[in-house]
Amino acid sequence: MTIQEIFQKKSRVLSFEIFAPKRDGDLEDLFRVVGELKGLGPDYISITYGAGGSSRDKTYGIAVRLKEMGALPLMHFTCVGHSRSEIKALLDQVQAAGIENILALRGDPPKGQADFVPAPDGFRYADELVAFIRSQGYRFCLGVAGYPEGHPEAGGLDKDLVNLKRKMDAGGQFIVTQLFYENRDYFQYVQRLRQMGIQAPVQPGVWLLTDYVQVEKTASLGASVPRELIEGLRPFKDDKERVAQAGIDFATRQCEQLLLGGAPGIHFYVMNKSRSVGAVLENLRAKGIVFA
Repeated sequence: MTIQEIFQKKSRVLSFEIFAPKRDGDLEDLFRVVGELKGLGPDYISITYGAGGSSRDKTYGIAVRLKEMGALPLMHFTCVGHSRSEIKALLDQVQAAGIENILALRGDPPKGQADFVPAPDGFRYADELVAFIRSQGYRFCLGVAGYPEGHPEAGGLDKDLVNLKRKMDAGGQFIVTQLFYENRDYFQYVQRLRQMGIQAPVQPGVWLLTDYVQVEKTASLGASVPRELIEGLRPFKDDKERVAQAGIDFATRQCEQLLLGGAPGIHFYVMNKSRSVGAVLENLRAKGIVFA
């Protein structure tokens, strides 16, 4: 099934994002968590590609195993380090495995490399990757990334919106957003997209805080952290249990407002854990808010 079909059938789509562990020995721990996440009823699970394409093979392997487990995978696919011929060979492999859904991204540069440099005969931007996939006749359902506050490298939200329009015009079918903390940023973002003629689903990405250090790190991803959140966490920043509970409470409020405001679901950045997202979903059910 394609994710576009899911958005057409459901008013609220639930998804989780996991990442490939750096060590092979941690894969079984990941799939134990995946089993727990699968029990929460996600419509799909996405797998990141890793900075600089560092986890490419693992991402593919995890996507295949998710499919074998009965979960619908959304495989991240980036331009990093690949020529056109290499990208085509990889896409052939993904299609042969029966994976139908791809999130097409430019990708982050390899560790230690400040700026993104395209591979020889490769692509510099995600819209070029989307256009290439379409031009080669692949039947993938293609998602793209959106940034409610603008991509950090775009030079402002206006320019980033133009970049997103290019991705959608090239063949993108749905949008998953980067994390954000202020819901007004998401709703204003969607409104601007609609004014630009982009009618595709825009699924908001919600980060589940489990560690105070993460709050500061997320700012580097282009997400403005509300001062009241930082100040509220600071008195017990070293108490991971209290920070995790505060993250659950914050995410519950955020998701409630998003879903009641008309968001077409939630994409949870779960950090390869199941406890917090399970608690948020339980809180939402207690409020009568379900994914259907």
